[in-house]
Amino acid sequence: MMTAPKDFNDRMLSLGLARVSEAAAHASARLIGRGDEKAADQAAVNAMREQLNMLDIKGVVVIGEGERDEAPMLYIGEEVGTGTGPEVDIALDPLEGTTLTAKDMPNALTVIAMAPRGTLLHAPDVYMDKLAVGPGYAQDVVSLDMTPTERVHALAKAGGVKPEDITVCILERPRHEEMIAEVRATGAAIRLITDGDVAGVMHVAEPEKTGIDMYMGSGGAPEGVLAASALKCMGGQMWGRLLFRNDDERGRAAKAGITDLNRIYSRDEMVTADVIFSATGVTNGSIVQGLRREPQFIETETILMRSKTGSVRRVFYRNPIR
Repeated sequence: MMTAPKDFNDRMLSLGLARVSEAAAHASARLIGRGDEKAADQAAVNAMREQLNMLDIKGVVVIGEGERDEAPMLYIGEEVGTGTGPEVDIALDPLEGTTLTAKDMPNALTVIAMAPRGTLLHAPDVYMDKLAVGPGYAQDVVSLDMTPTERVHALAKAGGVKPEDITVCILERPRHEEMIAEVRATGAAIRLITDGDVAGVMHVAEPEKTGIDMYMGSGGAPEGVLAASALKCMGGQMWGRLLFRNDDERGRAAKAGITDLNRIYSRDEMVTADVIFSATGVTNGSIVQGLRREPQFIETETILMRSKTGSVRRVFYRNPIR
């Protein structure tokens, strides 16, 4: 018997989504600071998949752990959920900052976003040049076509402050050395992060809390779509342009249905409809606190957001250790 497709029931699903990111965080608890990235990631993947399969959705993973031949679970195209309920696209990073977790460094998160089928950009596993600013600025106040210097000056002018008052977040990589030097020459401050550029981009949405005004630099394209999902809920602007280093990577774009290789995607072109987003802290961070272990309990903090209403929930979850 065919049933009519159900609406994207984001109101009811959001708490279910929180359970998914919580489960992944709880599963990686014992691997914080243990130096084993792969084991931490695998524990988070297993838990996230198990919880996702309990949700009443017809879900397809569009941003996941890799192509079908690269990842045993939560691969791109994998169907998750009970198979009844709304048809949804799922973007996830079961452990954003595997290295951060292994080294017990700040800002490791478990992240998942869900949206109606066909509304999330199917980003291939390539790099993306990213730029993001927080809420409250005019549309396109900065752009990817500007130099880093122009971006700092444009943002300072728009905010009525001096370039020295701007803080930019950049991923610390050799490929960013020139950008870092150029931004420093403007007088702006830079917060360098070693990993975790979903959290990096999210920082711009709450500058009063995080001290970050702008994010720039290249990182994984799949993480770009997750970050755009978060900013769609929190407010803020983001732009991304896919970067291709060779024919293999251009082939990945073709496979993902992308034809215009130089296109700049705005936030709402990466995430075209309503989205729900959940992130749970694994190690302490600027957005959510990390896992806290007590003798009998484990406690996490989750940020749970819906773009439709702009609602942001912070959920503390305590669970007895079995």
